[in-house]
Amino acid sequence: MNMSSNVKPQTATLASRLAYLFYSLSCYFIFLLTILYLIGFVGGLVVPKNINSGDYRNLPLSILIDIALITLFGLQHSVMARQGFKARLAQWLPPAMERATYVLSSSLMLLLLFYLWQPIPMSIWSIRSSFAATLVSGLFWAGWLLISFATFLISHSELFGVSQAIRAFRRTEVQTSPFITPSLYKMVRHPMYLGFLIAFWATPNMTVGHLVFALTCTIYILIGTHFEERDLVRTFGNNYLDYQQRVGKLLPFWKNSDDV
Repeated sequence: MNMSSNVKPQTATLASRLAYLFYSLSCYFIFLLTILYLIGFVGGLVVPKNINSGDYRNLPLSILIDIALITLFGLQHSVMARQGFKARLAQWLPPAMERATYVLSSSLMLLLLFYLWQPIPMSIWSIRSSFAATLVSGLFWAGWLLISFATFLISHSELFGVSQAIRAFRRTEVQTSPFITPSLYKMVRHPMYLGFLIAFWATPNMTVGHLVFALTCTIYILIGTHFEERDLVRTFGNNYLDYQQRVGKLLPFWKNSDDV
């Protein structure tokens, strides 16, 4: 799938272009730290505060706070991705900084979620078999690998705002490319979202707090893909409509465009 658009870089001084590049690289570095923390947060690995750690207080209040945190992230993540918001943002923010700002904002919202998350440690399931637990843990890591691989298929540096700053620094233009569906995108339209779903649900020890996180994120992903696909249809027209009929949205080979 192509993310490029036919945008001419703004005329800027060398100092400005260096500032764009430094800004985008800094945002990308913050994103990398945040996504690594997310892996540890969901998987209960290494990080000082994970999805189940901390003081448990009150069930209804904890659920309300956790859902509100994910909803807040979802609003930021979806609203800033819409074309109308991007057009308004472009009135005061250089194009070279737009995607990096989106990445930074998403990272900061996730960091806020980690900080304010309310653990609910009551167990839903706990897999006692070491073999089965290892398999489920393997699925967890497979989900993150799927996410990472999918980002490189559609230009990792473009997705996270680095390419835009590099082009501005070099004063090169973005050339519109034809609609393409590399590798995994021939089997599922949103392999990154599929990877997140796998990573969020694949746990040998499911608590109420983890369930709230996985379920609320799943609802957000289903809503978010609806709006994203609407934008993709506007951008690519009949090419994307045909793609919807041939390839499942979130499940490989599920060809109904109105379903997963």
